[in-house]
Amino acid sequence: MKAMKWFPSRRAAHLAQQVIWFLAFSVSLCEGKDYPYRWVYVSRSLRSDNDVVDIKSIVKTASEHGLNGMVLAAGLDRLDLAPPDYFRRLDEVKRICKERSIEIIPIVFSVGYGGSVLSHDRNLAAGIPVKDALFIVENRKAHLIADSPVRVVNGGFEEYDGNRLIGYRFHDKPGEVSFIDNDVFKSGEAALRFENFGTYEHGHARVMQEVKVHPHRCYRLNCWVKTKQLEPGGCFRIQVLSPDGRNLAPWDPRVPSTTDWRKVVMGFNSLNYDRVRVYVGVWGGKSGRFWVDELKVEEVGLLNVLRRRGTPVTVRSEKTGVTYEESRDYAAIKDRKLNFRFDHNPAMIEMLPGSRIKNGERLRVSYYHGMAINRGQVTVCMSEPKVYEIWRKQAELMHERLAPSKYLLSMDEIRAGGACEACRKRTMTMGQILGDCITKQVKIIRNVNPNAEVLIWSDMLDPNHNAHDNYYLVDGDFTNSWNYVPKDLIIVCWYYRKRNESLKFFSSLDFRTLAGAYYDGDTLDNPRGWLEALDQTPKACGIMYTTWRNKYELLAPFGVLVTGQGNRK
Repeated sequence: MKAMKWFPSRRAAHLAQQVIWFLAFSVSLCEGKDYPYRWVYVSRSLRSDNDVVDIKSIVKTASEHGLNGMVLAAGLDRLDLAPPDYFRRLDEVKRICKERSIEIIPIVFSVGYGGSVLSHDRNLAAGIPVKDALFIVENRKAHLIADSPVRVVNGGFEEYDGNRLIGYRFHDKPGEVSFIDNDVFKSGEAALRFENFGTYEHGHARVMQEVKVHPHRCYRLNCWVKTKQLEPGGCFRIQVLSPDGRNLAPWDPRVPSTTDWRKVVMGFNSLNYDRVRVYVGVWGGKSGRFWVDELKVEEVGLLNVLRRRGTPVTVRSEKTGVTYEESRDYAAIKDRKLNFRFDHNPAMIEMLPGSRIKNGERLRVSYYHGMAINRGQVTVCMSEPKVYEIWRKQAELMHERLAPSKYLLSMDEIRAGGACEACRKRTMTMGQILGDCITKQVKIIRNVNPNAEVLIWSDMLDPNHNAHDNYYLVDGDFTNSWNYVPKDLIIVCWYYRKRNESLKFFSSLDFRTLAGAYYDGDTLDNPRGWLEALDQTPKACGIMYTTWRNKYELLAPFGVLVTGQGNRK
């Protein structure tokens, strides 16, 4: 039998032409892949009904412009401490998202920003060691006596030759940017004033002195600052750098642009260094003026002391080497404030009746302290079992309340760790400790939901970003951390300048990737750049509108862009 040819009808042919035209038109608009995960990041405490109102508006905009998920930062990993009103609001958010077909992805289990864990037990902070600090017993109490007190030369800025200070390594452009001021000062008869720095390329306005310290000791630094229309806002800093350039005190004192004299107090650990460089001033200043006075550095003891198994306190006799016993020879040591700042008095060592410690005895005391950096960021110790007990409980409660199918691990910017006894006893690299922590987090989540997808911020697994040595106050090296984590993680890359390198790196290891894009700009250039990189990345699966400043004005056009309805170029 002869084969018959099939001839489409005119209507079918016309329909086929329309389909072809539509597909071609869609491709020309999209100019890239269609990503299944199109999300928005939202951070709200749910302490107020206004938070729910805000979320409702954001979810409405997201759903109407092609987005399908909301990464929610709302204290979801401390549900056991939440009040009843929190759960009422959470239920309302859940209802709003369900109506709009927006999936909730909780962001949980942070180590670098350890507030959730520390709200259960502040002693779970990462510890930095102090070794053999000298204490002397007087009237049944032991007080710290510095082996070699820090000497800040001319800390009151009273000694000078013209506009040049005596005793300092440098201050920027004496007589042009820095001036001795005999009219405005906190005490004495002079202060150091800075102005005109905005007329120079880098906008530097600093004074620096190198001082001798004792290795592995804790120090408090303070000075007085006065500002007038200082711009940009928040540019005043105090930095303590080691001779090889390591920042020992990454702290933002949050000095206002205009303020009368205020005392700035901060602290640092000398680590293994015997000298440090103390900088006070402004980097990248634009305009205004400021004054500094009364710069002082002093050794302190048992401030922010941590009390957990991995951070033991040792009190021994300098003369005999005998190690004394807590609750037998001296009362339990505890920093009752333990706020990880340096604005309060340290814990005491008080002798008990029948103590073997005598008045006048010299003691050597070793301990570990916690420390806040930047604007109060405190890292949690990844080697303490109690941390995982807390997380297990939260995972059960999250599953009960939300039953999410996806989680984002908030494992970014882990800026301390590796130095306490709990970490050292494991004889693991920091990369291995981090990988083990992440592996345990994934297991905790999948114990409540075996099919859960788990995402994670990229930086601590990325050699192009933070996965390296000499990272902030970390004792160890995060290199190779990426080799110790589950291979089915989805990596959320967020370092825009290194987007191509980072996406290529994780793709080469067969990880799926998602872009954390936007970051509060005034245009969508950042998401466009991410989309161009994602389009070239195998196993890339999504993009997220990521704002830290609650800036959602561009959320609608972002949705248009990532769904292919707008020009990516």
